[in-house]
Amino acid sequence: MNISFFRIGSLLTGAVALLSGMNHPGASYAAPPAPGTYHEVARYPLGGDGFWDYLTCDSAGKRVFITRGSHVQVINSENGSLLGDIQGVKGCHGVALAPEFKTGYISSGGDDSVVTFDMKTLKVTGTIPVGKRPDAILYEPFTKRIFTFNAGTQDTTAIDAATGKVIGSIPLGGKPEFAQSDGKGKVFVNIEDKSEIIAFDPKTLTVLSHMPLAPGEEPTGLALDGKNHRLFASCGNKLAAVVDVNNGKLIATPTIGEGSDAAAFDPGTGYAFTSNGQAGTLSVITPNVHNTFDVTTIKTLKGARTMTLDPATHKIYLATANFMPPAAGERRPGMVPGSFVIVVYAP
Repeated sequence: MNISFFRIGSLLTGAVALLSGMNHPGASYAAPPAPGTYHEVARYPLGGDGFWDYLTCDSAGKRVFITRGSHVQVINSENGSLLGDIQGVKGCHGVALAPEFKTGYISSGGDDSVVTFDMKTLKVTGTIPVGKRPDAILYEPFTKRIFTFNAGTQDTTAIDAATGKVIGSIPLGGKPEFAQSDGKGKVFVNIEDKSEIIAFDPKTLTVLSHMPLAPGEEPTGLALDGKNHRLFASCGNKLAAVVDVNNGKLIATPTIGEGSDAAAFDPGTGYAFTSNGQAGTLSVITPNVHNTFDVTTIKTLKGARTMTLDPATHKIYLATANFMPPAAGERRPGMVPGSFVIVVYAP
């Protein structure tokens, strides 16, 4: 059972972290908000067919990209208006954006490819074959490469963002989930069935280290606190595994909600977040003294398991819908037609 609480010590720690990092564009607070102040500020009913997976925030463009199986909905992040709908994708999972190349990339798990599109017009511009069942996708700014994380072949495919050509791949030895780049020559990816994080060199395409997450199991969401060199992996057994990226050691495992599939970190507040679909909660993870962490639980909506965070506004966008009981022989519950919604939280 999750317990909602925060301590004065965590606020002081967060305030120190914030004041030391005020050069970040999202750092607009004179002091971090209390974790318990996060609340629903908007709800955008989008309807449409298809379940959803990852959400991606384009902070500069004030847009949110939402994968919906066979298409990607693009909304205005300020008012929820539908700006576009990228069609013709087969089993899409994630979107990566490379603004310097004016190109977006969609992992298309149904046909083992990446679909490219123009970031301005949202028009599809091509496809790139990758490994089997690409899931998460990442733009890595240090090497200017796109990486897909392929569940079927248990590897990652590297694509040159400038040319759209596949450069190579890295065997990962397990099912990859979400990934993060430190922007300095390291990429970190969750390995769901091994309960570990793998660090690799995005330039040489070599594995650098394995970071065990036990007692955390089945890691999915991954967030990076670059300033303090910490990774936050949301795990399937209601734990968030916090790892020191410098030595790969597990720092802490604070308790979060059930059914988390995404994690985020806000440099402007110093807080990490996990969205917990089965619990219908948002866990706000705040730093305390001696590498310990407090967790404040914010009630959201059932099924809101994935999210994205806008560091410029500190808003968190979650996706969910209303559900029907699973059909005979099906594992997942059915989605009530037209009930898909984006829910926005902010302090």
